[in-house]
Amino acid sequence: MIAMFGVPTSHAFVFVWLAAGMASFAVTDLRRKFFRFALDWSPFMGVLFIYDRLRGYADGLLVHPREVPQIKVEAALFGKPIPTVWLQSHLWHGVNDLRWWDYATWFVYLTHFVVTLLVAAVLWTWAHHHFARFATMVCVLALTGFATYVLYPAVPPWMAAQHGAIGESHRTVKLVWPHVPVAAYGNIFEGGQHYANNVAAMPSLHAAYALLVVLFLWRLSPWWVRPLLALYPPAMAFSLVYGGEHYVVDCIAGWAYAAFAFFSVEYVFARRAARREYLEPVLVD
Repeated sequence: MIAMFGVPTSHAFVFVWLAAGMASFAVTDLRRKFFRFALDWSPFMGVLFIYDRLRGYADGLLVHPREVPQIKVEAALFGKPIPTVWLQSHLWHGVNDLRWWDYATWFVYLTHFVVTLLVAAVLWTWAHHHFARFATMVCVLALTGFATYVLYPAVPPWMAAQHGAIGESHRTVKLVWPHVPVAAYGNIFEGGQHYANNVAAMPSLHAAYALLVVLFLWRLSPWWVRPLLALYPPAMAFSLVYGGEHYVVDCIAGWAYAAFAFFSVEYVFARRAARREYLEPVLVD
């Protein structure tokens, strides 16, 4: 599939492969687990599919895209040139002179389209009692992010650079991709099909999902895995800022959204569990 269509960047393609993997691990009890699979994954994937189909419409039709506020905040925090422009002026050498870090940031950026669903599939297969909580967090994050895109469409650095607002900045992932052997990138950068949203920059859901995965897996992982987990959110933030996809403030906002999704869902599930424990003796009596 990768050879024919390129790296999968849609939830549908990734889900098909993960569903096949989950089915292979449940093949000895497929009939019983099929209904549990449908019950667990239908609402989860339904939210993500709806988000995929609607996010392209939250592109400034209701509210004019904002360009200046985030630039002012970025400059106030980090000075001028802002981080994206500074990083590219020092590290970007053009499409004819790509360096290892250009490919590394391309790879980290691409993990966004796989990691969240992969974690969900692993939890469903081997730690099912954690699946519902994680899936709920992902849905909360997707819905709150989409609502923000509708109310506050924000111009990313690469687009602001085209308007002459911040200096020179390129969308490096799009430029690097054709130089990778797996060159096809489908509709990830297409706006005409109402799939991509070029002004969905605040918050950065790439940064948000990276942190959400780490927050959830932290207590479930052995100590030697945690340093690797801790590197993932800053690595994603670097790839987004250096790649011209987001400002640092977009990433910080994404982390805040991830923290809200994680702790709010944790609180609700803890309250439900406490209530269940309280009611069980009463029901038995």
